[in-house]
Amino acid sequence: MTKTEIINAAFRVWGRNFYRKTSLSRLAAELKVSKPALYRHFSNKHALSAAMTERFFDDFAASIRSDLNAAPAADDADYGISSIIRSISGFFAGNVYALFFSLINIYDRNIDGKAIAESLKSRGVDMGIIHALLGRKYSDNTLLVRLIFATLTFLMSSFHSTKKSMENPPSDEDILNITSLICRTIECGIGSGDISIDFDKLEKLVEAMPLGAEPELKTEQNEGRLGQFFKAVAEAVAEAGPWDVSMEMVARKLGLSKSSLYVHFKNRKDMLSRLFITEFGRIIAFAKQGMSLSSQAAEKLYLGIYTISVYLRARPEILVAIDWIRTRRLDLGKPFKRRENFLLFEDIDINLPDGEKQHTSSWILFLLVNVLIQSAPHNADFDKRMTWLCDGLCVPADNNISDNAHNDYIRLLFKFIMRGLGGFKK
Repeated sequence: MTKTEIINAAFRVWGRNFYRKTSLSRLAAELKVSKPALYRHFSNKHALSAAMTERFFDDFAASIRSDLNAAPAADDADYGISSIIRSISGFFAGNVYALFFSLINIYDRNIDGKAIAESLKSRGVDMGIIHALLGRKYSDNTLLVRLIFATLTFLMSSFHSTKKSMENPPSDEDILNITSLICRTIECGIGSGDISIDFDKLEKLVEAMPLGAEPELKTEQNEGRLGQFFKAVAEAVAEAGPWDVSMEMVARKLGLSKSSLYVHFKNRKDMLSRLFITEFGRIIAFAKQGMSLSSQAAEKLYLGIYTISVYLRARPEILVAIDWIRTRRLDLGKPFKRRENFLLFEDIDINLPDGEKQHTSSWILFLLVNVLIQSAPHNADFDKRMTWLCDGLCVPADNNISDNAHNDYIRLLFKFIMRGLGGFKK
């Protein structure tokens, strides 16, 4: 057994569980060896994780280096950008476990962004080339790069989930198809040219809407309002994550005993399921209320997006809790009984076949949560992070900009959804 074999097995074993459980015992069982045999190569789990990180950077850099370095020589900036996107997409399409590793350790900023850039640069890969290429033709490069990689992540995750790539590695044709779809989506969005809407007017209409009462949840034992319960659950999830949150944590936040929660929730899974389903239903209902303020398709889409941003800005603990869904597979039980109650943008007359509308709605929500959450300082304590999200949503920490800056971010997000890179042309 070599170090390489151990690292390969670690990507597989821990990736299957999305890094929820990273025990050496599971790894030893996969390799059919004892734990002491692993210690002869790695002194502890941290040392193995560090080796996995180095392997990821080595493989990623080797895969995209030539395309990335050749891109600046392209006469057309779009061609250079497309070649880089295709190269990155091709790497992750053929390496499902590398995608999982990056989602947990890079996308969630477990590895510092500066450290990532330096590690890649030491391997001959300067990701600043992407910013430079975009700067030739497009504005707002920082947000645009975020939207590009969020789109790549969403479509790639959906691809591997649909293809069940852990059991059946994708074919060359499958990889070609998904890389083409990613490039097309980034270049064109949903392919609509209609982005000339009155943003100020629509935003004022939404801001005049009342958020509504706290959610109610009736049980046989209790028919009172449980808004405070859901808020406590959401805060606990936002603080600890859905895998580590416990009913004890929620009870402490409420000043109650754990046993008293069983009046309302059967168990931890039931508690999480009802939180997400209830809040998601409230978000959809509020968004539909906003969308009803116009009959024009582009305006309805923006009203829906902006309405959700207003809701999540008012409920930052829900935003952070929902963010966990973005990059993790959460088993919350059976699917919603009445899925039609949770459809959002599917009824808008946008330029898409009916079969693609639900997938597009999920992509839009993914991008929106990404834009909202990524502005918050990840290394701040929970209370400070909640305050930041509520008071400074979508405002980069190092920028001195107006109170309405978050509206500008949502407008740019809308333009990207409608026209992709074309919405950012200088």
